[in-house]
Amino acid sequence: MRQRFQPRVTVAAVIERGGRFLLIEEETSDGLRLNNPAGHLDPGESPAEGCARETLEETAHLFKPTALVGVYLSRRDRAGGEDVTYMRLAFCGELGALDPERALDTGIVRTLWLTEHEIRASADRHRSPLLLRCMEDYLAGRRYPLSLVHTDPSVYRS
Repeated sequence: MRQRFQPRVTVAAVIERGGRFLLIEEETSDGLRLNNPAGHLDPGESPAEGCARETLEETAHLFKPTALVGVYLSRRDRAGGEDVTYMRLAFCGELGALDPERALDTGIVRTLWLTEHEIRASADRHRSPLLLRCMEDYLAGRRYPLSLVHTDPSVYRS
């Protein structure tokens, strides 16, 4: 019997300030890679809540999503030959205060602010092709209301 298709749901923050985008540099099985602050959606949270949590864990910054930039699918072969499809919900919003005492999540080497040109020039170091696509959609002005992604109250059941 064929295994059921189950994409992994991830959330990502597209954060721009003064023409620069906040990215993270992280250790991966392919070496150091650049990415949006992003990660897997956890049980008991909405996608916007997951994006705020992941941004805090990976950048030590508070983040308040204000709009959905887009929903994306990508596929890649992981180490060991595992074929994985990811569904990414990317949000933009308001970057809050930095907590200088907060340690970055395991595997995150540093945060950095890069221009659009620097991001394009570093495409060979992107963890996912979605990093560039999300930035392009953000720059094109794509913004959708948070209400587009409905989270049923059953998600919050204990």
